[in-house]
Amino acid sequence: MSKISSSADSAPPPEGLRERKRRETRRRIAEVAQGLFMAHGYAATTLDDIAAQAGISRRTFFSYFKSKDDIILYWRDADTAALLAELLKTSPDAEPLEAIRDLMVAHIGRFTTEQMTVVDNLMRSSESLLARKQAFYAEQEVMLFDALCQVWRHPEHRAKLRIVAMVSVGAMRLALQAWREQTGNRKPAAKYLLEAFDMVRTGLSQ
Repeated sequence: MSKISSSADSAPPPEGLRERKRRETRRRIAEVAQGLFMAHGYAATTLDDIAAQAGISRRTFFSYFKSKDDIILYWRDADTAALLAELLKTSPDAEPLEAIRDLMVAHIGRFTTEQMTVVDNLMRSSESLLARKQAFYAEQEVMLFDALCQVWRHPEHRAKLRIVAMVSVGAMRLALQAWREQTGNRKPAAKYLLEAFDMVRTGLSQ
């Protein structure tokens, strides 16, 4: 008879001291870099600036990040991971599109217009970052679909969940474009995202 794995058996091994120190150092470098980017701009901030401020050598920097671009992507990936972690706590009794809408609107609502503007300017300040940003939307859709499938596990839900993942990422793209293009008194990005989801909901119900 095969052994049934317990939750303890399937849990990841505890983080060792070395791994924890490496994770903390990586985060410290990213925090230092983010502060420098916001204060001086992406292009004006050098790797030497980041290394000096973080108290490491330039050589050590490359043990944690390959480039300045990777630091921006580190924060983007951390932000996505936080969203997906929240999604995995969702009750399977909830309606998938409404659940992801509420999570995404609340998530983006944590950022002020000023913070959103700085991050957007950083992402658009580099051609390589812009290219990777477009590719990330496809990656984000796959990760979102996977997380949705972990909450709503029945196989018959998969087609619906794939559509939910697609329209959710699409709503985010549409909302961010509208937010970026607005003039005058700027509305929060969360308001645009909620309006985009409302349009999706209206369109699907007609």
